Amino acid sequence: MKYQKILLAYNGSQEGKRALLECAEFAEFHHAETHLLAVASMPPSLFLTEGFVPEELLEEEKKRTQVVLDEGIQSLTDKGFKSTGHLAVGEPVEEICRLAKELGADLIVVGHNQNTSFAARWWKGSVGASLLDYAPCSVLISLSKPK
Repeated sequence: MKYQKILLAYNGSQEGKRALLECAEFAEFHHAETHLLAVASMPPSLFLTEGFVPEELLEEEKKRTQVVLDEGIQSLTDKGFKSTGHLAVGEPVEEICRLAKELGADLIVVGHNQNTSFAARWWKGSVGASLLDYAPCSVLISLSKPK
């Protein structure tokens, strides 16, 4: 399959950084347009307790997420790759799928830490696992292998 548009969901984690570089090399091989997405989200517990997300907290999370996105774009630029950055606010799987549809992406790339226990992934929710159910295109999961 020829991938023309690749969307990398990026959170600045070690797994995300490795996926970032793997995605760039993969995109270069396919001569694909690359998009980097960082999603600002608020903890569900805050929303449930307060009933709304205070504007100051949302703005802080957006600023923090913008820094992560800028670092990702800079990392790609430093390696000689070009990518378009996108900042979204909301639930990560929904925002990843929304942008993938909007862009007409052929592939979504996410990083995943295999060191996290099954119980921890289940409790926190796994973006990768949920994404497989809702993605409008192929999904590549870059794994961080247990030591």
